[in-house]
Amino acid sequence: MSRPYGSPSALEHRRRQAVLAVEQGDSIEDVARIHGTTTRSVSRWMQLAKTKTGLAAKPHPGPKRRLTPQQERQLERMLLTGAQAFGWPNQLWTTQRIADVIFRKFKVRMHHDHVGRFLHQRLQWSPQKPRRRARERKEGAIRYWKSQRFPALVKEAKQRGAHLVFLDESGFMLTPTVRRTWAPTGQTPLLKCWDRRDRLSVISCITVSPERGHVNFYFQVLEPNKNAKADDTIAFLKSLRRQLGGPMTVIWDRSRIHKRSRLVRAYLEKPPEIVEESLPGYAPELNPDEGVWGWTKYGRLANLAAADVKELQARIEEEFETLRNDRRLLRSFIKEADLNLSV
Repeated sequence: MSRPYGSPSALEHRRRQAVLAVEQGDSIEDVARIHGTTTRSVSRWMQLAKTKTGLAAKPHPGPKRRLTPQQERQLERMLLTGAQAFGWPNQLWTTQRIADVIFRKFKVRMHHDHVGRFLHQRLQWSPQKPRRRARERKEGAIRYWKSQRFPALVKEAKQRGAHLVFLDESGFMLTPTVRRTWAPTGQTPLLKCWDRRDRLSVISCITVSPERGHVNFYFQVLEPNKNAKADDTIAFLKSLRRQLGGPMTVIWDRSRIHKRSRLVRAYLEKPPEIVEESLPGYAPELNPDEGVWGWTKYGRLANLAAADVKELQARIEEEFETLRNDRRLLRSFIKEADLNLSV
């Protein structure tokens, strides 16, 4: 008879139940039939129950380690230097490349399928999509802005009784953003959608109140197939000013429709209660409003094959209303940007 299916703890429980049934008066034959085993096995369990080790589970130790703990730590340090350090043209670590490194350095052969399990179980690594980062970034200027300039902005805004406004724009295409999904092996799902360039531009912002630090979310969906321009930025700021009813400190990137626009600069000169601050160049991650686009495009609306722009707009507005009512999620975007609001 083959080994019964079950974890070591489940099989231990099975043995104990069988022994207990015999001790309570059931026959060995009946117990063997009920538990799907042989009378010889039940008799052996009765004898084991009297020994020191008893019926305790004996989990299988698993396969023998191919690398020593010291070699595993050495391998992780090597992998952290990146794939290019080992002669590959990019920084993509595949399981086959790692298997090659293991053989080169330790003369141990591992199948690439086993390498994936090894990375997860031994090194606590997982497959991840890299974030792109511009070479043009000035890391020193970014660190200064986060540690010195932004705290000063928060302090100044509180003194003025001004809302902090993190503002940004993005676009949503009728052609969906495709993400992985579960499906039966060998049956790749088909996503039927329009192969058209129709799009919707959206302006949005996350705001933080000056006194209690309450967060809120505002947005505007523009007309179909229209790119956001400077006059749209001005219209959004006017509407936001009416809704907030007080001074604002607007933080945004260096887009052509922000301070770089002559129209926007002219508007900002008129209402003195609006102060603007441009983020350091090539540092979009400092704007919490970037989290809005990631949450909607690559999460809530991924694989959405809308029938037309009208349906797409309805879904965008529906998700944004959900976001507006989720203060915890809005705060998580600020936390992800690693910005300190407490001064």
